[in-house]
Amino acid sequence: MEKYELLPKQLLHEGTCTGENFFEPGFPQPDSILAIHDTDYVNRLLNLELTRKEIRVSGFPLSQALVDREQIIAEGTMKACDYAIKNGIAMNIAGGTHHAYTNRAEAFCLLNDQAIGARYLQDNGFAKKILIVDLDVHQGNGTAEIFKNDETVFTFSMHGKGNYPFRKEVSDLDIELEDGTGDEAYLIELKNILPGLIEKTQPDFIFYLCGVDILATDKLGRLSCSIAGCKERDRFVLQTCHDLNIPVQCSMGGGYSKDIKVIIEAHANTYRLAQEIFF
Repeated sequence: MEKYELLPKQLLHEGTCTGENFFEPGFPQPDSILAIHDTDYVNRLLNLELTRKEIRVSGFPLSQALVDREQIIAEGTMKACDYAIKNGIAMNIAGGTHHAYTNRAEAFCLLNDQAIGARYLQDNGFAKKILIVDLDVHQGNGTAEIFKNDETVFTFSMHGKGNYPFRKEVSDLDIELEDGTGDEAYLIELKNILPGLIEKTQPDFIFYLCGVDILATDKLGRLSCSIAGCKERDRFVLQTCHDLNIPVQCSMGGGYSKDIKVIIEAHANTYRLAQEIFF
């Protein structure tokens, strides 16, 4: 997507980031992917042997470049986990592939980057209890399925009730919003829930999926939040993580406004806030 190229350029141009703030991931170790995803699925994905039906459901024509991209996204989130532990926060300009299930791809998501990152942290002794805060407009159905029987990872998804996926999974906590929900109602809901949820779950690491498809201008969103409201959402989540001294990894997730400038501005706000709050 065009935004993945334009966002770093904007952040560098305005001085929010310097070249030293960026890292370029490579490919993950296979064990990291297999810690989350089914062996048969992964082998067939890597060998470009998915069925026609699986490819259709994934949303993408299957190619080596696509499979490489998905692996690099997952490695980017794992590396961001390392940086977050050291610095309090780190970002993946891509990521947020929350529709990928244990054993299948769905809706442009082939490997679930934040699920892979969560297990990476646990398997290496960097975290025990993890909270995933998914504020993309679409439910994190793949993430919910992956961790449905795992008490060490709490999945929280706040999303459009009438939006994709139309047959939703069950997260540990799902908050469904009606079409047309705007800034005030959205922020009241979030601010009433998140602090108590953190107090209840006591995570030592948080994953934040900060999709900007909650905007009123989004072609797929069906909510009515403004850029200012989206920025306040990010401010509240990041400030809460900072104040409680909980490392947070952010993946950008969705954003489908017709005007690419709106998408870049909304995503750039997340980075601006990260610099303001953490550095």
